[in-house]
Amino acid sequence: MRAFTCKLSLILKGSMPEEIAGRRYRGRLAPTPTGCMHLGHARTFLTAQSRAEAAQGILILRVEDLDRDRCKPEFIASLAEDLNWAGLRWSEGPDVSGSFGPYSQSERLPQYIEALQVLRRRNLIFPCDCSRKDVQLAAVAPHEEGGEPLYPGTCRSKADSFSGEEDILGVNWRFRVPDGTPIAFHDKNLGPRTFVAGKEFGDFLVWRKDGIPSYELAVVVDDAAMAITEVVRGEDLLMSTARQILLYQALDFDIPDFYHCPLVRDSSGRRLAKRDKDLSLREMRQRGVDPAILRSEKFMDLIA
Repeated sequence: MRAFTCKLSLILKGSMPEEIAGRRYRGRLAPTPTGCMHLGHARTFLTAQSRAEAAQGILILRVEDLDRDRCKPEFIASLAEDLNWAGLRWSEGPDVSGSFGPYSQSERLPQYIEALQVLRRRNLIFPCDCSRKDVQLAAVAPHEEGGEPLYPGTCRSKADSFSGEEDILGVNWRFRVPDGTPIAFHDKNLGPRTFVAGKEFGDFLVWRKDGIPSYELAVVVDDAAMAITEVVRGEDLLMSTARQILLYQALDFDIPDFYHCPLVRDSSGRRLAKRDKDLSLREMRQRGVDPAILRSEKFMDLIA
C-alpha cells in the first residue's frame, strides 16, 4: 500500500508523474456492487465508453465496494460478466491491472485516511455526533434538493481533541462549507450549473464512524489519484458535484470535467433502481436479449 499512498502524496504536494501530468483523456466506470446493474447504468456507462473512444482515451473500471453490508460477493462476481455482455470494455481495472491501482475501493483505505488527515490539518472538517435522525428532527431545518435535510450546524464549533488514529477514524467528520459561496461549473452535457453552499447544501460527511470515507471523499481521492479527466454519471449527482468541487479545491487537486446523463425512467416517470430486477443486465442476458438494443432507438422498448 505504501506505493499508492506515496502517489497520493505526490498529487497533494503538486508533484505529479509525467504519466499523470500529461492529462490524456481518462474516463471511468464506477459501479457499486450492491445489486445487479440495470439498464440505466448501462446507458450511462456506454456514454462514458463512447466519450473515451471519441477522445482516443483510456477507460478504467473501478469497483466502489466500500459498503460492507450491501456489497455482496455474488454482485461483485457478476459485475464484469454483465458489463461485458452490454458491450463495455476497459483498459485498466481489477481484472486487467494497470498503473493506478488498486481498482477496488475496499483496497484503497490508506489513501482516504491520508486525505482525511490533510483536511483535518487544514481545519476544514469537524467531528460530528449528529445522527441522520438528529438532523431530520432539527428545528426548522430546510431541505436540500432531493429531500435531504440541510445540516443545521449543530457540531460546527465542536473541539477537535482527538489524537490517536483509531479515535480519529471512529467518529463522523463533516466538511465545513463556505456559507453563501456559489459553486459553479459547466457540465459538458447540461450546461452551466450553480449551487450555493450553506443554502442548497450544507456541511456534509466525509468520514463515517464505522471507519470508511463517505462517497464524496472516496471518489474525489480516487479520481485524482487515477488521473480521471472527465466524470460521466447520472444527473442525480449534480449536487454531489458541487460538494466534490469543494473537496478538489481543499486538497489542491485538479478538477475534472463533468458530463451528467439524463436518468432512465420507466413508463410512469419513475427512475430505474436496482430493485427493478426485471430490468437488470443479468435478467436481460438470461432472457437472450440482443445487447445491441442498448445502443439503438429500441432501447425504451425494453423498459416499456
